[in-house]
Amino acid sequence: MTFDSAPAIVAVSLVTLATLTIGTWGLRFSRTTSDFYVASRSVRPGLNASAIGGEYLSAASFLGVAGLVFTSGAEMLWYPIGWTAGYLVLLTLVAAPLRRSGAYTLPDFAEERLASRGVRRLCSLLVVTIGWLYLLPQLQGAGLTLELVASAPRWVGPVLVGTVVLVSVFSGGMRSITFVQAFQYWLKLTALLVPVGVLVAVWGADGAPRADLSQAWSLPIGTDTTTGLYATYSLIAATFLGTMGLPHVGVRFYTNPDGRAARRTTLVVLALLGVFYLLPPILGLLGRVYGATPASADTLVLELPGLMVPGWAGDALTGLVCAGAFAAFLSTSSGLAIAVSGVLSQDVVVPLLRRRGSRYGGVAAFRIASLVAVIVPVVGALLTPSVGVARGVALAFALAAATFCPLLLLGIWWRRLTAYGAATGLVTGLVTTGSAVVFTISGSRTGTWVDVALAQPALWAVPLSFAVMILVSLATSARIPTHTTSLLVRLHTPEPTLASPDRRPQTSSA
Repeated sequence: MTFDSAPAIVAVSLVTLATLTIGTWGLRFSRTTSDFYVASRSVRPGLNASAIGGEYLSAASFLGVAGLVFTSGAEMLWYPIGWTAGYLVLLTLVAAPLRRSGAYTLPDFAEERLASRGVRRLCSLLVVTIGWLYLLPQLQGAGLTLELVASAPRWVGPVLVGTVVLVSVFSGGMRSITFVQAFQYWLKLTALLVPVGVLVAVWGADGAPRADLSQAWSLPIGTDTTTGLYATYSLIAATFLGTMGLPHVGVRFYTNPDGRAARRTTLVVLALLGVFYLLPPILGLLGRVYGATPASADTLVLELPGLMVPGWAGDALTGLVCAGAFAAFLSTSSGLAIAVSGVLSQDVVVPLLRRRGSRYGGVAAFRIASLVAVIVPVVGALLTPSVGVARGVALAFALAAATFCPLLLLGIWWRRLTAYGAATGLVTGLVTTGSAVVFTISGSRTGTWVDVALAQPALWAVPLSFAVMILVSLATSARIPTHTTSLLVRLHTPEPTLASPDRRPQTSSA
């Protein structure tokens, strides 16, 4: 299918310019270390919810859901359902206690809860691994989009997204990115809502023809090309439980003023995601109705407007969709870059600078870390094969569900968790789901049920990680940190009775 590339190029240029403008404008508000890490914990629920919606609705949401419904049918609706319902679990079990911990990052929380530098280092490794694994499909999706609509070489997308993200993060950190991501949520919603409205009107004018939807989900196991019951349940486990363990999601809750604001933020996020996720499945169904043959499932959203609405109107709709897709790449990549930069800064850059006798830290260390956080996945996106936007993100969810989900739930709600139990559980989750990630990216296949089990590992990896974490903790019950009871009281006590949920001072830095 051929495109008039002019609207797409204009759309991408405008989104890029708006992102850079808002990101650099935020520099005027970013002065302290706390500004760069958590926006000085002053982001109100409405703004924070829009920002979370902006960063959470990634390329998998904007492009991948419609493509999955198009190729595999209605059972793929579990992706958006799970991605949304994950916030319900986060709301009820994690959001407020995590904010009351006063941490900057997930490794901060792990160290404070378990009094272990070893667990902290392991969590830092996991944050970076999950962040980069999640970044790869965003960058690869950007390359695919620009190649399709603007005939650009595949490498242009990752390099352009990486550059824009680096400038925004480098300029103002979390403070800048909050404004950028809030703007990009509403842009993405508009970029789907308008085309869906037009295309549904066209479908109605054509007599509302119906699409045939497969029912492969009823098969017990499924195959490499069909879903099956096992893969469906495993997908539900990964998406429901993986949300709380995503580093770019967790760090946003540290930006709320208190635990009550964190809960309110989560409620608004549920509403914003619910509205957005009504739209991509409609495009997948329309693709089936009109016999679309996209270059890949991930390009259906980009190709469908031109297929159903010929002429300049179709080109204009394609340009609008392209703008939303590019905003998805930028917003999610920005959030991930912030999360990874924060961890690399605290656990790698600052210690290295101190060993060398440097007086720089804080903001300077964060900016150095941001270079590494962005450049490494850009290079990876250029060198590794694409496994599909939605599938790549699903693997990141499975890894988060099998590692940080047990750590957070047990760390917040179970007094007997020990550092040994947490460490062995985290390693178990990393090894099991990490093996599945390597298997999937390598393209290896056995032709048996093992392919399905490794393509969707959450259903067996998450219970295994929980079991290992609990059993080892019980075996090492003498190692429960002495401050555990007082810390848990603070995590579960409403703010009006607390002097302050923050334990870290705000420091300025050059």
